[in-house]
Amino acid sequence: MSETWWSELWRYRELLFFFAARDIKVRYKQAALGAAWAVVQPLATMLVFTIFFGRIARIPSNGLPYPLFSFCGLAAWLYFASTVAYASNSLVSNSSMITKVYFPRVYLPTSSALGCLMDLAISGAVLAAMMIYYGVAPTPFVLLVPLLVVIMILLALGVGFVLAALNVRFRDVKHVVPFGLQLWLFATPIIYPLSYLPTEAQRLSMLNPMTGIVENLRAAVLGGGEFNWQAMGISAAISIAVFCVGLVYFRKVERNFADVV
Repeated sequence: MSETWWSELWRYRELLFFFAARDIKVRYKQAALGAAWAVVQPLATMLVFTIFFGRIARIPSNGLPYPLFSFCGLAAWLYFASTVAYASNSLVSNSSMITKVYFPRVYLPTSSALGCLMDLAISGAVLAAMMIYYGVAPTPFVLLVPLLVVIMILLALGVGFVLAALNVRFRDVKHVVPFGLQLWLFATPIIYPLSYLPTEAQRLSMLNPMTGIVENLRAAVLGGGEFNWQAMGISAAISIAVFCVGLVYFRKVERNFADVV
């Protein structure tokens, strides 16, 4: 990652925002509900979780209304999962561009993270409306939400960089990603609080960087449980490490993209 590469990133910076805007338009093009899918998807999933896990299984929710508890976790998770999914396929879906025009290839998966921020913002607005409905006020730790979002973006990009690069050579990746994300969902405290797990399982769960992000987002926004600084530190450290490893790997193999994509 030489100075020349950083200079190229700055010189092509407008292209990054162009890609992000294009991704948003393509995602909802010819969709009957358009951007409303950003609301429908988490709400529908929240409803299913509330019925099966909140009402039937009676899983605790840290004293919060279960719809609010699950929606907050889902808003974060759907951003992460969408970013990883779109980023992993970003190079293959733009293969014709890669073989004809030069630009910083890293902007393709990165634009997925920017484009999905719109969905996250819409989900945040719905969450705010739900908080008003249930009479739940945010805590002072809500000021740390932007930091938690940045940590989540770094993690999603790190995973996305690796999967995007692998998908160029191994097209099986596009089949593995949805399955892997589904398993990761249930390994993350979305439908249950971290405190629901046995002590040893809680320690193991904190090695999942999304655990600290989701748990602390709930604690900061909804006040469901105490803000867990240890989990936040672990999530931040792992996310930064994953981002750095993913970026280095992406840079190492990107020179061959045009030959094999």
